[in-house]
Amino acid sequence: MTQVQKPDQMTAVVLDSYSGVGALRVEQRPVPKPGKDEVLVKVAASPINPSDLAFLDGNYGFDNPPPVVPGGEGSGTVVAVGPGAMGRYFLGKRVACLSKGERDGIWAEYVVASTKGGVFPLNKSVTLDQGAMSIINPLTASAFLEITNDGGHNAIVLTAAASALGQMVNRLGRSEGVQVINVVRRDAQVELLKAQGATVVLNSSDVDFDRQLHDACHQVDVHLAFDAVAGPMTGQLLKALPENSTVTVYSCLSHKAPQTNVDQIIFHGKTITGFWLGPWLYSNKNLLQILMFWRRSQKLIGTDLKSEIRAQYPFQEAKQAVQDYLNQMTGGKILLRPNL
Repeated sequence: MTQVQKPDQMTAVVLDSYSGVGALRVEQRPVPKPGKDEVLVKVAASPINPSDLAFLDGNYGFDNPPPVVPGGEGSGTVVAVGPGAMGRYFLGKRVACLSKGERDGIWAEYVVASTKGGVFPLNKSVTLDQGAMSIINPLTASAFLEITNDGGHNAIVLTAAASALGQMVNRLGRSEGVQVINVVRRDAQVELLKAQGATVVLNSSDVDFDRQLHDACHQVDVHLAFDAVAGPMTGQLLKALPENSTVTVYSCLSHKAPQTNVDQIIFHGKTITGFWLGPWLYSNKNLLQILMFWRRSQKLIGTDLKSEIRAQYPFQEAKQAVQDYLNQMTGGKILLRPNL
């Protein structure tokens, strides 16, 4: 297949400073050109994820000099390739793509992605909408279950459990026989998860939450927690878990650093670790294993790893879209598109 003719300019959402949604604007930019082992993707859609919110505030591990294009993942079609054999394989294919942080993200009409872990072919059964949401949450949920099983655990604690990722972890847990102790912060989220089949759902706003959490952890002898909240919640989890347990922090929804009593670490053998999908993938798997991991997740995109879509916005309304997501982060994903 020959490379597709492209315009010289494109529409992109741009962040002028790391100060949140108010710093977003839309501008015309030159269409980027793929280099060696890179492809150019014509973007179809990109979701707003919690990691994107952290990026807008400058709290996501890297802060490229603004103005910068946000957006961690998306989907589209490869329309041009740079030098290298792998690029030719992707030309014309529908793909999911991942921003690796050192360059502009996906909230643009065209994006350059690396053939070495930044772009993945979509199964024919996966739509571009689902494909846009098929990397970060599905692969993270799959990674959590792999970590759980490899560590010999039969139960976990999960905070922010009503999120799209949390619901995926619950579905995978039920499929694989892993008990999930869910932690949410609103009664409506308790009811949402119970309606989906969750058996243990705790509300961190309850006055006796700490006791409930301790009792639930010791009842099933759970030694592993995945924490998206950080702040005081990390310490609450560490205190509630039995000795020689681990809390894995993978986000910071509280906008506060993990807090805990050092006694839990020194005298009770408990640990706090971090998780970031990219480094976990590339430190634990070779390229073939990553591809197999991806293919397994693709087979579940319509079931255990499916994401619901709540709303869609064009790039021109990116500010409104992000504000909508900030106001309601459960109940379905919000997609950004070049046009509607």
